[in-house]
Amino acid sequence: MPKIIADLHVHSSFSRATSRDMNVGLMALWARKKGINLLGTGDFTHPGHLANLKAELKPAGGGFYTTPLEPSVFFMLTAEISSIYSYNGKTRRIHNIVMAPGFEVVDKINSMLNKHGNLSSDGRPILGVSAKELIKIVLDVSGDCLFVPAHAWTPWFSLFGSKSGFDSIEECFGEYSKYIHVIETGLSSDPEMNWRLSRLDKITLISNSDAHSPSKLGREANVFDCEMDYHAIANILKNKDKGHFLYTIEFFPEEGKYHYDGHRLCNVSFSPKETRQHKGRCPVCGRGLTIGVMNRVDELADRESGFIPENAIPSKHLVPLEEIIAEAFNSRVNTVAVKKEYEKLVGLYPEFTILIDLPEIELCKITDRRVAEGIIKVRTGNINIKPGYDGVYGEISIFSERSLPATIKKPTKIKPEQGGLF
Repeated sequence: MPKIIADLHVHSSFSRATSRDMNVGLMALWARKKGINLLGTGDFTHPGHLANLKAELKPAGGGFYTTPLEPSVFFMLTAEISSIYSYNGKTRRIHNIVMAPGFEVVDKINSMLNKHGNLSSDGRPILGVSAKELIKIVLDVSGDCLFVPAHAWTPWFSLFGSKSGFDSIEECFGEYSKYIHVIETGLSSDPEMNWRLSRLDKITLISNSDAHSPSKLGREANVFDCEMDYHAIANILKNKDKGHFLYTIEFFPEEGKYHYDGHRLCNVSFSPKETRQHKGRCPVCGRGLTIGVMNRVDELADRESGFIPENAIPSKHLVPLEEIIAEAFNSRVNTVAVKKEYEKLVGLYPEFTILIDLPEIELCKITDRRVAEGIIKVRTGNINIKPGYDGVYGEISIFSERSLPATIKKPTKIKPEQGGLF
């Protein structure tokens, strides 16, 4: 049975700050280049994007859809919804992902959500309903939907966010907490960080790109061993089925733009320890620092770093192939040379096959020796990272001559027992 590589949280061109290229055709094309064979549609709440989805996608069975242009790429109907509301004297800003098994369900969800806000205003609509009210609306339409807190640790817009979130699933969702089976870890955290919270041991941790442009698809993803069927994947996620959920593909969380604490305007980046030393204030302007994901995990954790729960689903940390090529060429990602080498390589193998599966000897046959060396260094975690903070992405250095003041990312302690992707 072929493995499924799934990126289930993306956005369309109808979302703010999103590329006009995020349409069905180009999303499917880039998914094939990456090696993704199951992609979220994103933004099914937006009437314009939904009309395009209905026009361009054809039923493929099992609650999924395909496009004739790229029939090997399947689509799941997904959307991200922003809830902004007041609770216990504090403004809450919570983003949640909804996954649905068909257009009929989507139409009913949209009909209900239209009563609470303008769905055409943005691909990720902002509604004045609580996260608890939202999950009730969705599940009242269909119990087959999956409801997933998005990028659960991001400071400003998430379940556990330091600025507007909650300290627990139960505090946010009340009696509907029993329907939260899955959370998305986000780019600035990884499963290993989430394993520090015993309260999440029964929760399935997923990872997705949250892509706003086609080239960013698959920067995080999930690998399943099952039939290409909505209900099969939904059951795997609900039951945390380790036998069929093989591993997640991860950003190095230090590269995420909210990993460390800091204040972007003053160019201040702090570890949690440094933040405590400065009592949470920026030493330049005196304002409060944006408390990042690492600090927030420290605050809520009841275990030390490095703890591995018995039922943990493994992960693999990667750097996108274009970034590896760019550093190997001592160039920028958007240069002609980097683009040319990338297209040559993905014309031979999907990106994930290159990054994860190909032996070093094969890599050296198809690309520059330095590119091959960079891929191997990333696989072993032998890289330097200057952590991101307060909306600033972290910087990765693969080769020593570009070493940065950095944290060193060690190889993941728990590795998938299964073999490669294909």
